Amino acid sequence: MYLPSGKYLKPAVLGYDQLAADLLWLQAVQYVGGKEQSVRGYKWLYHILDIVTTLDPKFHYVYQAGGVILSVYAHRIEESNELLKKGYRENPGVWQIPFYLGFNHFFYLDDYQTAASYITMACLLPGRPAYLPKLAARLYAQAGTPELAIEFLYRIYQSTTDERLREELQIRIKEVIVERDINLLEAALSRYKLITGKGARDLRDIVDKGILKSIPQEPFGGDYFLDSKTNEVKSSSRRKRLRIHGKRES
Repeated sequence: MYLPSGKYLKPAVLGYDQLAADLLWLQAVQYVGGKEQSVRGYKWLYHILDIVTTLDPKFHYVYQAGGVILSVYAHRIEESNELLKKGYRENPGVWQIPFYLGFNHFFYLDDYQTAASYITMACLLPGRPAYLPKLAARLYAQAGTPELAIEFLYRIYQSTTDERLREELQIRIKEVIVERDINLLEAALSRYKLITGKGARDLRDIVDKGILKSIPQEPFGGDYFLDSKTNEVKSSSRRKRLRIHGKRES
């Protein structure tokens, strides 16, 4: 908990920079694999990742994995971006680093222009996957849509082998699917009111009217319903919505 910064620790390891970096990285991995972490604990994690990448600046996997862990697990977007920017300075040829920066700016910061710039940078690097240019084009055309958010999350899910992180990403994907479905149902309810001149009393009304073929299946195993008090579409399994546009609720 009281390790000095990498700048001061570097002379103390007597030239064994990579070995010290490897040992600290293993410690960080074991920490993340433990039980629930505290806010203070995640600050410590960023400190360790900063030390590791100062001791071994070319250890590009640490920037990638650490950046995703800090954003998806810890919701510490500023620290995630700082680590990833440091990684891009030291490893400008690794496409995953600007890709993750693009994801952070798209999904958490709603800064679609910066997100598109980072994804475009990733497109120019060797080894980038074939889907990346299409994703960049969609970002310019469909920024802020649930469909694009799902694709971003799915691509990050594909890029990691950490099972606990994959489980967390699956939850995020399902949360966005809920938001997409609610948007769809709200649009159908608006169409129902336009056609009939009155509001629906139940979601089944929009199916009976032929506006939708069926009510989407709620990905967490719950149900979608129309709240009679607020006239809002809600999910029985999620207390708050994950807003794709503007300020989010967590």
